[in-house]
Amino acid sequence: MSIVVVTGTNTDVGKTVVTAAVATLAATRGAPVAVVKPAQTGVGPDEPGDLATVRRLAGISDLHEYARYPDPLSPAAAARLSGRPALDFDDTVRRIQELATGSDSTQPRRLVLVEGAGGLLVRNDDDGSTLADLAHALKAPVLLVAHPNLGTLNIAALTLEAMAARGLDLAGIVLGSWPADPDLAMRSNIRDLETIGARPLAGALPAGAGAQEPAEFLLTARAGLAPALGGVFDPAEFRQFWDPRKAG
Repeated sequence: MSIVVVTGTNTDVGKTVVTAAVATLAATRGAPVAVVKPAQTGVGPDEPGDLATVRRLAGISDLHEYARYPDPLSPAAAARLSGRPALDFDDTVRRIQELATGSDSTQPRRLVLVEGAGGLLVRNDDDGSTLADLAHALKAPVLLVAHPNLGTLNIAALTLEAMAARGLDLAGIVLGSWPADPDLAMRSNIRDLETIGARPLAGALPAGAGAQEPAEFLLTARAGLAPALGGVFDPAEFRQFWDPRKAG
């Protein structure tokens, strides 16, 4: 079984674009890939959600959304406000496991990417289940997408502490939206994020990558993700190029 849970230090950090990047690189290697968005919030019934972005960028059609709520809130709050049922935790675990293992033992197992809503501890229901609980139940590593801005270090450290307390493995930290002209804090945060994660960065995708055409996005994904995620990103080279002692 191969399942990776994708979360962020907070909302709007580039989780969907990173998910699409991992998916497109896996698909180009011939691996069967499924992407799951357990709960989509802030999107109406007929509006395109995050999975539409994955489809457009990565060309993936094996897409699964289990619950949708119109208000841009946590899944638990959005479900409560809409009067609709909250995401069913046990059913979500079962469905993702079935996607990963498949029903036919002769078929190759899928890579299943599970993109959460918001951060690791955002509630999915009023019982308090979170993406961290889902990752634990699935025994899946967590890929953390971080914003490079000032303030990201504290949120990243808290997220990793929460992961460690639950016995969750870190698949890597990826900067989801790296600007063309990063400020001093962003350049300094590279090394500090690596220190917090106790490993080199697993990638950095440029700001605006989500607006690219699929062919260009494939090249961006390959350049922006480390070999463990299917790309050629070199964290040491990235760190050296943006060293704050040299920039400006």
